[in-house]
Amino acid sequence: MNQLLISASILSADFWRLGEEVQAVCQAGADLLHLDVMDGHFVPNLSFGPPVLQHLKGRAPRPLDVHTMIENPGEVVQAYAELGTWTLTVQVEACLHLQRVLSSIREAGMRAGVAMNPHTSPEFLKYVLDDVDYVLVMSVNPGFSGQAFLPSALDKIRRVREIFGPRSIRVGVDGGVNPTNAARCVAAGADVLIAASAIFGRPDYAAAIRDLRGA
Repeated sequence: MNQLLISASILSADFWRLGEEVQAVCQAGADLLHLDVMDGHFVPNLSFGPPVLQHLKGRAPRPLDVHTMIENPGEVVQAYAELGTWTLTVQVEACLHLQRVLSSIREAGMRAGVAMNPHTSPEFLKYVLDDVDYVLVMSVNPGFSGQAFLPSALDKIRRVREIFGPRSIRVGVDGGVNPTNAARCVAAGADVLIAASAIFGRPDYAAAIRDLRGA
């Protein structure tokens, strides 16, 4: 398996001092910065979009791991490429032509990621094996931070690994990840742990990240 990466989701950061929060969590040991882009349509909530990434472009100490929870994500691929995005992840449920969208992400110079909601079967991945760099298994229903981890995600992570076999692929898990379930996620095959409140909900970010790795 690849080296374990901790992706700190800024959805739970203090937006009043976002720049300080980004610097602090990166200095504390986060490998990636996870940005949840929500449009109020695909998911109920609104979060942030290009203006926030514009401020992070060229300043963020870690790669930007952008997860779009929006309708018609294919329309914004180029915009996010120009904002310095490293990995752009789209929801399979939002893509009428998934293969086309994933190809356009790569053509724009980014790593192509695909996320699936808890109810979605991973079997669709068989048809885009050559177009994906990263699979994100949602362990909560997207749209809200602080939800409880759904154990059914573990079997889905294992199935994703089976589908890709020896191919080089990153598998992330997002939603309710904490030191209590982190070990089970990694044992199932995840090598990217996305954490929001498990990091930003604690006063010591370095200790929170160490606990996730050590679990």
